[in-house]
Amino acid sequence: MDTEQIKPSEVSDILLSELQRIDLTAQFAEVGTVLQVSDGVVRIFGLRNAEANELLEFDNGMRAVVMNLEEDNVGAVLLGPTDRIEEGDLVRRTGRTASIRVSEAMLGRVIDPLGEPLDGKGPIGGDLTEMPLERKAPGVIFRQPVNQPLQTGLKAVDAMIPIGRGQRELIIGDRQTGKTAIAIDTIINQRRCFEAGDPIYCIYVAVGQKASTVAALVETLRRHGAMDYTVVVAATAADSAAMQYFAPFAGTAIGEYFRDTGRHALVVYDDLSKQAVAYREVSLVLRRPSGREAYPGDIFYLHSRLLERAAKIIDQQEVAERMNDLPESLWGKVRGGGSLTALPVIETQAGDVSAYIPTNVISITDGQIFLDADLFNQGNRPAIDVGISVSRVGGNAQIKAMKRVAGTLKIDQAQYRELESFSKFSSDMDAVTAAVLDKGRKNTRLLVQPQYSPMPVERQIAVLYCGTHGLMREIPVERVADFERELLRELETSEVFPTLREGVIDEATAAAIEAAAERVSSHLKA
Repeated sequence: MDTEQIKPSEVSDILLSELQRIDLTAQFAEVGTVLQVSDGVVRIFGLRNAEANELLEFDNGMRAVVMNLEEDNVGAVLLGPTDRIEEGDLVRRTGRTASIRVSEAMLGRVIDPLGEPLDGKGPIGGDLTEMPLERKAPGVIFRQPVNQPLQTGLKAVDAMIPIGRGQRELIIGDRQTGKTAIAIDTIINQRRCFEAGDPIYCIYVAVGQKASTVAALVETLRRHGAMDYTVVVAATAADSAAMQYFAPFAGTAIGEYFRDTGRHALVVYDDLSKQAVAYREVSLVLRRPSGREAYPGDIFYLHSRLLERAAKIIDQQEVAERMNDLPESLWGKVRGGGSLTALPVIETQAGDVSAYIPTNVISITDGQIFLDADLFNQGNRPAIDVGISVSRVGGNAQIKAMKRVAGTLKIDQAQYRELESFSKFSSDMDAVTAAVLDKGRKNTRLLVQPQYSPMPVERQIAVLYCGTHGLMREIPVERVADFERELLRELETSEVFPTLREGVIDEATAAAIEAAAERVSSHLKA
């Protein structure tokens, strides 16, 4: 070819087209080198373009998540044992944020925070969807008011501190006061919704517990048929601080998968006190400054961005599809009307709810169930302190019949507690005070419930009607449990339970309950 005939413009076009065909990322993947490794944290040189929460991969298959972006290095937490990484190892960026792959096949399984199975039943199959661990919470325009009940099956909770779908209700108390028992009973009670075709998918997140405790808990759920709709995410005490830190985020991501596909989910974080300790450990190794009570100053932000993701999404699909920070993997699958309910658990020291972590989580949530050690030791189980416990959703999360029957129960019980403490100083009392104390004692006994035996809401309403209307005046306190059992047996064949299940308590239903209570009382007196 005659070189004089080649035009400069043609040369530039040819060079440009050749350059565009070169895949620069394939040849020049960003690679870093490990500078230092200690206590589950690595410092890496060379990843100048790494992003916060990005997943990194080592040559041996180990992974880490970027947490610190500093001027001359990147701080990342290892998702695995520290002894598998050495100084000088190569690290590659993946370009993906830390995430968990979720599918329907996770139901009934025990997994770690990375989505890997721990139950020995083989890999998790199904149509896996990538859900980010960290995600922006839905904005105000994507939420609707919480007005649909989430029944726990516990008379004390459903009557006095009701929980709604999309609510965040804190369970708080000292060690061994029944915090986990409330959460497990709530999960077991969802069996009724599952069988009725309106399932609430449950995610139980175990943080920093003994592996034997988690195994016993899974066996309990399996025995009561609750594993059919439950996923257990376990980061035990033997796991690294990073895994314990990420476990609640993994549970939330699984819950969001069900929520954003138009279904209802419940996530239990047991417990966030241990997650706070794990985060403190990771933060101090990363040399992040500590704050109040030696915790990192951003511990409030950690729990708030976790719990704010619980929400009831508006029932408008076209708007729900535009929801903030929606993962690409969910495009085309989004449905409105779903909800994610959160039950965080916090452990207190000697009942001190004014400590740093408890006050943080109390201010984030929509109410708290406070369990008192003294009440627990007296045999009142669940040991709920009605004076401190509250639900900021309240009657909006109750069916009409329960709202009508239990409307005064909480204030009656609070008054009884006050009167009881004063009556210890008095040798004689008037008839009105004596009647209030008698009614309070019997209602307290009526609210006692054995573990793993949640009660359908229609049975709760029938029993509580007798308590709030003083229909147990004639029977002694020690026969209250017998009264409850015989009353429910008496009403079994009547039309009372189907009517109450519909949320209706008309004159005929009330008369039927009163007549049954009268028959049972006379039988127990005799």
